[in-house]
Amino acid sequence: MVEHAPSAAGTDADIDADPGTAIDAAAAGPADPARPRRSAATRAAILAAARDRFAADGYERATIRAIARDAEIDPSMVMRYYGNKAGLFAAASEIEVHAPDLSHVPREEAGARLVRHFLERWECDETLTGMMRVGVTNEAGAQRMRGVFAEQIKPVLAAVCPVPEEAPTRAALIASQILGMALCRYVLHIPPAVDLGHDELVAWLAPTVQRYLTAEQP
Repeated sequence: MVEHAPSAAGTDADIDADPGTAIDAAAAGPADPARPRRSAATRAAILAAARDRFAADGYERATIRAIARDAEIDPSMVMRYYGNKAGLFAAASEIEVHAPDLSHVPREEAGARLVRHFLERWECDETLTGMMRVGVTNEAGAQRMRGVFAEQIKPVLAAVCPVPEEAPTRAALIASQILGMALCRYVLHIPPAVDLGHDELVAWLAPTVQRYLTAEQP
């Protein structure tokens, strides 16, 4: 059953004309005191639908109406929770990779630790796979993925790479391995990449990632 907002929302034309523009707050009406203003289940349904829709259609073509339909929710509810399409995209692409602290890992084991960590993260968080799909099809997704690595990976590398100033370059090289394997394994589903076990993947990737982490610049 489609869940509706507590009161009337903007017209269909308002939403279709510019899905990136929020409906005026007054249009959504006052919150119903008998219903919690924020519903965890509703928000989860919206975000799941948004990730799938952004991945399938790209940022520009995805619409609030289509996302609401996929989530079986009234479009005004999407606007109430996230304001506009840009706000929804930001929420749907919220990624926390929980990068490990490599400063306490034996230097020669850092590459293996990092590869194993990302394998586990990819397989327990569908957001990463969804954003990978978006990232390869449109600039907004690509920018978000770049931001994740800039914000969450480079500081980790700065603690172990021989020249901290080289951390951005090394992060990009590591991303070529981690994201490349993720693309082949979780998005394109290339059979050999899918069939490899964790230990095999670590054995193949870790030496290269280790070199990017700690080797002197060639």
